[in-house]
Amino acid sequence: MKPDAPTDTAPAPDTAPAAETSAGPAPEAETSAAPQAGPDTAPGAAARPRRRVLRTVGLIAVAAVIGLVGGTAVGYGVQAQREPTALPPLNQPGLVQPKSLPKGQKAKPLPASEDLRTKAQGDLRKLLLPKPAGARNAESADADGWMDVFAFTSMFNGPSGALDHQLDLGVRRIAVASWETGENRETDVRLVQYRANDVLGAEEYVEDQQRYMPDEDFARNEGRELKGSTNGRYYVFPVKRKAGYLDSYQARAYFHRGDIAVEIFVSDTKKISENDIRSLAERQLGRL
Repeated sequence: MKPDAPTDTAPAPDTAPAAETSAGPAPEAETSAAPQAGPDTAPGAAARPRRRVLRTVGLIAVAAVIGLVGGTAVGYGVQAQREPTALPPLNQPGLVQPKSLPKGQKAKPLPASEDLRTKAQGDLRKLLLPKPAGARNAESADADGWMDVFAFTSMFNGPSGALDHQLDLGVRRIAVASWETGENRETDVRLVQYRANDVLGAEEYVEDQQRYMPDEDFARNEGRELKGSTNGRYYVFPVKRKAGYLDSYQARAYFHRGDIAVEIFVSDTKKISENDIRSLAERQLGRL
């Protein structure tokens, strides 16, 4: 029976290693569990560097504010200690102050020939260009040299609207002169005077007429500047031809002086030169 004993005890070596193997992983478990404690202590270590960064940024910001305020104060202090810079002299060479009149004396009024206001308050017809020698009275001429406002506005497209507009501008009176020369040349001069109010009636009326002169049905050009006037211009229209009729030529001038608006019309069946209308406008301007 002894020879069979080893067979009954042979499994013992097999079980011993099993116990050793099951006990072996314990050190590994301890090793793998050790790193898990790391995150529990990390926030405390990371908070310190973050607080240091915030503290540094705060110090830099405070230093910047102190530097800005200090620099501004130093700049004002330096400027306050400097001598003031003298301003350059006014560029008005030859400026002469008028001498005051002796006590008790007054400036002499302008003669009527030089005072536009005095001239304009008198007989407006006397400021019109005189009829040229040898000229004939035009059929359309007013016998007394005056044109009423209704007759004046009736010559516009839309007379009722023109009347309202003229009343708004403060129209006061209209002096006219008309004559004929040559075969078919007719010249009309009108002085339209406006009342003094918050609207510059004479200027606005002239600008209204000048505004449509470049249109197709009128001069088709901007006209030429009338020297000696504020905004005066004169225009020569292109010829109009129609079968069965004589050629039609026109020229106009518009300008103002003070409260008087001036309009000059020339019509003919022959060509009208720029010199013709310019000469009339310059002579009428010289009478105002």
